[in-house]
Amino acid sequence: MNKHFAFFSALALSASIGLNAQNANQMVIQANKIGAEIQPTMYGHFFEDINYGADGGLYAELVKNRSFDFPQNFMGWDIFGKVTLQNDGPFERNPHYVRLSDPGHVHKRTGIENEGFFGIGIKANEKYRFTVWARGENQKIIVELIDNASMGESQVITSQELAINSKEWKKYEVILTPGETQPKAHLRIFLASPGDVDLEHVSLFPVDTWKGRENGLRKDLVQALVDTKPGVFRFPGGCIVEGTDLATRYNWKNSVGPVENRPINENRWHYTFPHRFFPDYFQTYGMGFYELFLLAEDMGAEPLPVLSCGLACQFQNDDPKAHVPVDQLDSYIQDALDLIEFANGDTSTKWGKLRADMGHPAPFDLKFIGIGNEQWGPEYPARLKQFVEAIRKAYPDMKIIGSSGPNSEGKDFEYLWPEMKKLKVDLVDEHFYRPENWFLKSGNRYDNYDRKGPKVFAGEYACHGAGKKWNHFHASLLEAAFLTGVERNADVVHMATYAPLLAHVEGWQWRPDLIWFDNLRSVRTCTWYVQSLYGHYKGTNVVPLTMNKQAVSGQEGQNGLFASAVWDEPTQSYIVKIANTSDKAQQVNLEFKGLKKSAKLGEGKVITLHSDNPDAENTLDNPNLIVPKEASVNIEGNTLNTEVGAMTFAVYTFKKL
Repeated sequence: MNKHFAFFSALALSASIGLNAQNANQMVIQANKIGAEIQPTMYGHFFEDINYGADGGLYAELVKNRSFDFPQNFMGWDIFGKVTLQNDGPFERNPHYVRLSDPGHVHKRTGIENEGFFGIGIKANEKYRFTVWARGENQKIIVELIDNASMGESQVITSQELAINSKEWKKYEVILTPGETQPKAHLRIFLASPGDVDLEHVSLFPVDTWKGRENGLRKDLVQALVDTKPGVFRFPGGCIVEGTDLATRYNWKNSVGPVENRPINENRWHYTFPHRFFPDYFQTYGMGFYELFLLAEDMGAEPLPVLSCGLACQFQNDDPKAHVPVDQLDSYIQDALDLIEFANGDTSTKWGKLRADMGHPAPFDLKFIGIGNEQWGPEYPARLKQFVEAIRKAYPDMKIIGSSGPNSEGKDFEYLWPEMKKLKVDLVDEHFYRPENWFLKSGNRYDNYDRKGPKVFAGEYACHGAGKKWNHFHASLLEAAFLTGVERNADVVHMATYAPLLAHVEGWQWRPDLIWFDNLRSVRTCTWYVQSLYGHYKGTNVVPLTMNKQAVSGQEGQNGLFASAVWDEPTQSYIVKIANTSDKAQQVNLEFKGLKKSAKLGEGKVITLHSDNPDAENTLDNPNLIVPKEASVNIEGNTLNTEVGAMTFAVYTFKKL
């Protein structure tokens, strides 16, 4: 009886497996056809100072308006006692400073207090470096970190006295070590002597910045960037490249040299959205082009700076007079040539010497430069042409990136692509912030692109859910699905960067964003995990993967499946990525064809990203709600029968033995 039962059970199981395999989505990988090279730059990061991404974010400075040179000079500061503003300071491009004077009564106090960026985040027992340029003979100040909302006996968290002992300007330093964690502390400075003290460039940094640099970056945020293994790093934007007007465009030359002498620039994002209005949002340029080149180097990513082409933001400027005339572009073109010299020039050159003087004698080996951001119309190629000619003449090996405008299709897009081909730019920057249905329909976007034309840089993209503009899981799943088509077309697409990169939870203007943070914490979104999986499992070459002899790109009859396959030469592995965007689990049969008889695939693994709730997201309070999970998979012969769960992104890896 038991033997009969066992026999029929085995028979039923065998029939079930055979039926599942028969009904499975049959995918074939031509393992012997190692195809197009996947560029090292394929996946990377796009940085713009939006959402307090630089000052108040990645740039670790904790003091707002440290040089009193915001248009409202005391923005970010409270002043008390006898404080006067002066404008003949030691730094030409940041001339303002404050003079603290005796308040005239033994029980009165003179001083200044800074609110930081939504407060000053400090951690217990961590060290913080306070520096200030000051002058005064035999004077003293008291430097404190305070909890000004404290209900306890004292507001003071930690305090140090600092002697000011020179009638000439001099830089002073003191280390503060708070005994408690406080996300919204303030910095307070008291005059502690009867004379006058002048203070300029009042600064506070964690000692523990990324790589311990004094003018450094916030460590947890940089680590989150590094951990995706980015191949390219585009900066400094974005719309701030253009500026709302030409006077406020990002000028890279103002962002290099001594940090104390880098002038303030208006940030167009402080007023772009009246419903998210931040009038105290300015760019200090403290994290300028030198620091951004260093960051690219630290990440192992190719730097990709983008410069103004002489057009102010066209969304905000209809008047042709707002832009640089075509025959007056010389200084803008020279800026581009000088930037290349700054990055790559010998130390005997003007700009190469400046780079060396800043601490980096070796060149940054810049290979790419972008000209213009989201320009459109004939005015853009007319200007770009002059840049291309000048750069090609001086630096024939430099790869130049043009733009297809702000949209993923339409008349501007259709006009600009042929113009970019005429100019023979090396890559064309495409931008698409689009809803779910666009991503679901665009898995085959690049299948029919011209293989001989300029390559594609998908420079800004994100899935913006309909009525759900936050980092929910479903949006990241559709981005993962779309990227299978990017990967499959690696002969056309050479770069892709999600945008925007960073956002302060109290200071954002735009969402969704890759990484969110407050003053002490950060969270890696579901989209971050998608980017990381593509970065870590990029592979070196495309391998053909088809279902019914067609690419698996979410088209009709493909059950909401998107898929791509690559070969990774260093690890001798095949990597298959499958996104199941449907609400049902899908049986998948993966067959590796073309392997030599002596070759076989070893035990593999699968990494899955899934959420039962498509609207769920990782948050600062629950950062690990949705994270990848890894499991082993067994492959029989050269065929894998598996199930990809509903609403799941799966990455399979198999080592060739």
